[in-house]
Amino acid sequence: MPLNRKQAMTTAEVLSEAVPYIQRFVGKTIVIKYGGNAMTDEKLKNSFARDIVMMKLIGLNPIVVHGGGPQIGDLLNKLNIESHFINGMRVTDSKTMDVVEMVLGGMVNKEIVGLINSNGGKAIGLTGKDGHLLGARKLRVKHKTPEMEAPEIIDIGHVGEVEHVNTAVLNMLADSDFIPVIAPIGVGPDGASYNINADLVAGKVAEVLQAEKLILLTNIAGLMDKEGNVLTGLSTEQVDALIEDGTIYGGMLPKIDCALSAVKSGVVSAHIIDGRVEHSCLLEIFTDEGVGTLITNHTL
Repeated sequence: MPLNRKQAMTTAEVLSEAVPYIQRFVGKTIVIKYGGNAMTDEKLKNSFARDIVMMKLIGLNPIVVHGGGPQIGDLLNKLNIESHFINGMRVTDSKTMDVVEMVLGGMVNKEIVGLINSNGGKAIGLTGKDGHLLGARKLRVKHKTPEMEAPEIIDIGHVGEVEHVNTAVLNMLADSDFIPVIAPIGVGPDGASYNINADLVAGKVAEVLQAEKLILLTNIAGLMDKEGNVLTGLSTEQVDALIEDGTIYGGMLPKIDCALSAVKSGVVSAHIIDGRVEHSCLLEIFTDEGVGTLITNHTL
């Protein structure tokens, strides 16, 4: 059925609005952390895949980093392996790490690759172990209770942080038609595997590549003030102030810290966007309003 006049005009306006953004971002690297509802809802999964394919087709270099915590938890439950968390992080012994690699490097990664490819793209799935992409070191967790004089250092197993990123692998793919899809599994100096927070991997990849944008998909509308209004454009100084006065707290802090670190390290802008909105990545990049919170080094 053809579009009516009003629908046609709206479509034309949206396409016209995108032109200057396309011109500005051609050849630029966009790192997207993919997670939340966008990974579990069928309609959202396909809209995300089409967004990534379109970015590549018009000349951007998208790099996808994905999570998979709920999928890991589901398989651990099926295998009767109990999960323990300290400071929100899963304690990962050798048996649990085997499941993490199976889920992230296998099931989840290959599903995303398949989605992108079935929508016309050319995705390649990687873990941090491929081409020594993500060098990792063990993450030491500090834990402190009110009655303790000093925090204790807790070993939570195969949980790591990024020590270095092999940019040669990513640059090679960026110069081709291929789209990297990265599972956040790093490799230590001894060859051991480490489970790394996907937000942190996406942020570090964006930093070392000096990406144009770091986009973090979430299950909220964006960063909100104390009245519940979405804050659409913020400088790093404004975000620091919001952390200081308690507006940003709890579970949002690690994500915001990741975005702040990226922007302060040379990434042009970081975006906290609502992954529950269809085509949220395209809307954030190619429209004036966007669908989330933009953080830059400049006051907007």
